[in-house]
Amino acid sequence: MNAKTVAFVLYPGLTPLDLVGPLQVMSGLETVETVLGVQPRHHVIVVAESLEAVPTDTPVRIAATSTIEEAPEPDVVLVPGGGAATLRQLANPVLLDFLREADRSAEVVASVCTGSLLLAGAGLLDGRRATTHWAYHRFLDRLGATYVPQRWVEDDQYLTGAGVSAGIDTALRLAARLTTDDLARTVQLAIEYDPQPPHGGIDWRGVDRDSFRPRVEGFAREALADHPVMLARLLE
Repeated sequence: MNAKTVAFVLYPGLTPLDLVGPLQVMSGLETVETVLGVQPRHHVIVVAESLEAVPTDTPVRIAATSTIEEAPEPDVVLVPGGGAATLRQLANPVLLDFLREADRSAEVVASVCTGSLLLAGAGLLDGRRATTHWAYHRFLDRLGATYVPQRWVEDDQYLTGAGVSAGIDTALRLAARLTTDDLARTVQLAIEYDPQPPHGGIDWRGVDRDSFRPRVEGFAREALADHPVMLARLLE
């Protein structure tokens, strides 16, 4: 049987870990499936508007393996997030049209961090439960979704992950959803994902989710200065 295509979306200015963490998980799944002879397999690609390397919000640059025109109907699509650069993509009709087209046939549509804002901006999360980076929760609600403060959230074919490092958890859930819990555990072992942060876990009871509101609204004004309708939608 032909391998199913898992397409990661690349665009300028995104947060690398949003992309690379889940990409490592899904590439690990592809390796495990090959070794074990699992069918159907999943083939991982990275898609963008062009094959040129793009900047990220760190010093590293990343290049895609395929253009979005070469992968119009992926079986799975995953959208990473970022800061102002991600908000800027809310006014990119090429990317939003690609997401709408992919949504018509994809088995799973997923996101990490503020990547869910792009899914919502494309109209895919209207009335659905979803998550995003905690500092951007108001934007997600204003784009038609219902923010849920969880590490990852599933609503039908949509799987959304919270901020940055949550992409690894989200991708492991995706791997289990596409195959089995046992295969996902094998991938977790292969990448030795056993988080033990030196300062312990986050006590979410003490986190003020609006504490970064002036900053993220500033990002929106910067990113969408030439798109007043979308800007007003985020800041209403």
